[in-house]
Amino acid sequence: MKKIHPTAIISTEAIIEDGVEIGPYSVIEGNVKIGERCIIGPHVQISGWTEIGKNCKIFKGAVIGSIPQDLKYKGEKTFLKIGDNNIIREFVTINPGTSKGEWTIIGNNNLLMAYSHIAHNCVLGNNIIISNVGTLAGHVKVDDYAIIGGMVGVHQFCKIGKHSIIGGCSKVTKDILPFIMADGHPAIPCGINTVGLKRRNFDKEKIELIESAYKIIFRSGFNIGEAVLKLEGINKCEEIKEIIEFIKASERGIAK
Repeated sequence: MKKIHPTAIISTEAIIEDGVEIGPYSVIEGNVKIGERCIIGPHVQISGWTEIGKNCKIFKGAVIGSIPQDLKYKGEKTFLKIGDNNIIREFVTINPGTSKGEWTIIGNNNLLMAYSHIAHNCVLGNNIIISNVGTLAGHVKVDDYAIIGGMVGVHQFCKIGKHSIIGGCSKVTKDILPFIMADGHPAIPCGINTVGLKRRNFDKEKIELIESAYKIIFRSGFNIGEAVLKLEGINKCEEIKEIIEFIKASERGIAK
C-alpha cells in the first residue's frame, strides 16, 4: 500500500511502486519512477527523467532531478538514476546529465548529508558518504566507500578513489588516489586511510602494501611515471593494481 499525504502533488504519469510514503506538499512530476518502500519527506520536489530505486529515504526540501546548472543545457532529454538504500538528507540537490541522452548515476547505500550537491553527469559508486554542504561539480566520479568531508568543493572532472577520505573544507582540483587521506587548499595526500581500511576489514599485510605504495608515489622523489614503473615491479595484489590503473586513467592528474 502507498501512503501519500493529501497535499502532495503527484503526476498521473509518475510511477510510484508499492510501500512508498510521500509527505506533505511534495511534488512528483511526470517521467519519475520511485521504487518500493521509499520514504519521501515533506516539501520534496522530484522531476525530470528520474528513476529512484528501492528503500531510499529522502528528507525535507530535497530537489531531485531539476535541470542542470549548466549554461550548455538547452532542454535536452537527460537522465538521473539513483540506486537502492540511499539516504538523501535535507535540502540536497541532484541534477541529471547535461547533454542529450546523458546520465547522472548514484549507486547503492550512500549517505548524502544536508545541503550537499551532486551536479550533472556525476557518477557515484556505493557506500559513499558526502558530508554537509559537500559539493561535486559536473562530471565528477566518486568510487566506493569514499568519504567527502563537510563543505568540500570538488572541481569538475575530478575522480575520487575508493576508500579515500577528504578532510572538511578542502578544495579538490586533482584526482585523489584510492585508499588515502587528503586535505587542504588544494587538497593534497596526507597518509593512507588506515582507520577506514581497518573498518572495511583490510588485513595488516594489505594495509602495509598500500602504505609502501604511498611512500613510493609521494615520498621517494620519483615522478608519477617512475613511481608507476616501481609499483609494477612489486607485489601484484589487487589494491596495488587498482592504484596503478587509477593513475594511468587519470586525466586531470594526481593530487601530490
